[in-house]
This record gives sequence, C-alpha cells and structure tokens, in this order.
Amino acid sequence: MNLIESKSKSERAAILAISVISLLIVMKLIAGVVTGSVGIRADAIHSIMDLSGAVIGLVGIRLAGRPPDSGHPYGHNKIENLAGAVIAVVIFLAAVAIVYEAVKRFFTGAAVEMAGVGIVVTVFAIVINIGISRYALRVAKSEDSVALETTARDLMADVMSSASVLAGLILVSITGVAALDPIAALFVAILIIRTASTAMKKSISGLLDTSLPREELESITRIIEGYGDRIAGWHQLRTRKAGAERFVEFHLLMPGNINVEDAHSFVDELQREIEAVLAPCRVTIHIEPCGDDCGNCSLTCDLDKK
Repeated sequence: MNLIESKSKSERAAILAISVISLLIVMKLIAGVVTGSVGIRADAIHSIMDLSGAVIGLVGIRLAGRPPDSGHPYGHNKIENLAGAVIAVVIFLAAVAIVYEAVKRFFTGAAVEMAGVGIVVTVFAIVINIGISRYALRVAKSEDSVALETTARDLMADVMSSASVLAGLILVSITGVAALDPIAALFVAILIIRTASTAMKKSISGLLDTSLPREELESITRIIEGYGDRIAGWHQLRTRKAGAERFVEFHLLMPGNINVEDAHSFVDELQREIEAVLAPCRVTIHIEPCGDDCGNCSLTCDLDKK
C-alpha cells in the first residue's frame, strides 16, 4: 500500500468525523438553549472545537499527502504534525472557554430546566461519539496519521466530557442542586486539558525530529545484523519521523574487495527490507570500506591482512 492510498483512508475517516461532529453541535446547542444547562453548553463548545480540529486535521492530511517537490525534497509530511499541534491549541482554548462559563454560572446561579431533554441528547451524543472515535482511532493507527489520531482522541475526550455532563444533569434532576451543573462543566475542562497535552506532546515530537520508538529501532538493528555474514559492520544510525513517514540513515561497512555494482545491489536489498517493515519509510545508507583492523571481522576477504 502506498502513501497516497493510505492517506485516502485517513481523509475518509476525517470527513466522516466532521459530518458527525456537525450533527452533534446542532443537537447540543438546541439542548443547551432549551435546558439552560452550562454543562451542555460546555459540551457544545467542546464539539465546536472538535469540528475546528477535525477540519484542520483534514487539511493537514491532504497537504501532507502531496509528493516531494523542488522546494520540499523530503515531502510535506510535517504538515500533519503541525496540524496536530494546532488542533491541540484549539482543544486547550475550548477548555479555557468552558472554565470561564462554568465559574460565571457557578457564582451567578441559574436553574436547569427540562433536564430530561438534556439527558436524552447527551446519551445519544455519547453513543455516537464512541462509535466514530473508535473508528477514527483504528484508522489513525493503521495508517499512522498523527492528525487523525489527535482528532480521534479529542472525540474520545468528548465522550468523557459528555459523560460528566450526563452525571451532572442526573444529579441536578435528583437533588435539585443547580451548582452541580457547572461543577460537571469544570470536570469536562480538566479532561479536555489532559487531551490537549497528550496531543501536543505527540505532535511536537515529530516537529523536533525525535528518534523512532525503541521497538522500531530494534527492528532496524535486527534486520541489519541479519546480514552479519555479508557486512563488516555499521554505525551512526539516525532516525526521525515526519507525519506518517519514517526516515532512516546509517553508515554501512563493506568488505574492501567488493565492487561498486555488487555493493549497490546489496544496499538496495537492505533498503527494501527495512522500508517494507517500517512502511512508509525512506532509507539512506552510506557505504564505507572496512578499515585495516580486521582482527574482529568474521568475513573472508581476499585482502591482505595487515
């Protein structure tokens, strides 16, 4: 599967998320007006930010899928990391807005009316969000899309925030204590801030060219050392990730008596194996002749040992 095909799946998942979020926003806004619940309004604000983030994520996914050009020889993959970071900022702003509204309502006080309507709408929103967030997260992981994963996790945070609102509405309807509604909204804000922090950390990691995870580095090492009977050694492994694509570079020591054509053929074979395991991936290998110190080398060369 090539990168373009992979991105098309991410795009479809992002478009579906945008459609569902738009529907939920309309429902929550209507329920917020009817009930006067600051918790539902906070949840609606979260969904509006979800929508903004999903749109940003979709744009990022599409731009990141563009092929390399003269101005961007390494491709446009980091746009997806940047989109993820922007989404995280949007999520955090949603939390700030919710905190402001909740604190204001807590001190001014206002009764929640028709709590039953709010409960029904919130339950429906939870069920829909669970389904779409799980689907989006599954696609994000299979296609390694940072932007879509951020959107999916934001939707899952929306599930938790809606659950908090639901608990608040149920308690208000049972106890009649209206202050429980803004308290639930504040709990929503805490969950949103946590989601924003996680999303930002992952997005910034890609922008700063952080090394690949340990398990992927171990896979690279295992593949290279699997050719131990054909190479004299290797060193200076450098890795990074931009969007979904990985970049791997290292120096490979080859027997001094090997000709250029054979060395090139061998390197192509090694590159293909690494790229197949870590796809999408680009591997760059710098070939060096082995040195004069052959005491620890198991290769049989025609060179004179010094």
